[in-house]
Amino acid sequence: MRSASPCGPAHRRPPKSEGEKTLPAYGAPGHGRVFLISWSGQFIAQMLVVRNENQQHGQPFVWGDFIAQFLASTFENWQSEFLQLIWQAAGLALLLFWGSSQSKESDERIEAKIDALLRERGIDDREISATVNRSLS
Repeated sequence: MRSASPCGPAHRRPPKSEGEKTLPAYGAPGHGRVFLISWSGQFIAQMLVVRNENQQHGQPFVWGDFIAQFLASTFENWQSEFLQLIWQAAGLALLLFWGSSQSKESDERIEAKIDALLRERGIDDREISATVNRSLS
């Protein structure tokens, strides 16, 4: 049985037939199509720009030059995105390690919030604490 997802209730999947393909363990099947569509859009848009610039300067459109330029701009874009992602992940890790004011919350404050929530629901927080303490010993 599959676990419940935020999008809907859990449901039972019918058994696989002999020739049914299995999906890879990563990502959804549509992600590759979205990537190819967006990359094709970038290819077409950049081709139109280069062709128009060449026409304005009276130069012929050369596929070899364009492909090299397209791949260079693609890799520059990917490099920028990956560097940004790595920088953000490393920065977040450092802030958590150093204990920035945004990532700090004292145990007493968390404990007070939990106690307030328990009281709001009519649950005796001392009984819960005693149960937790017994389970830890």
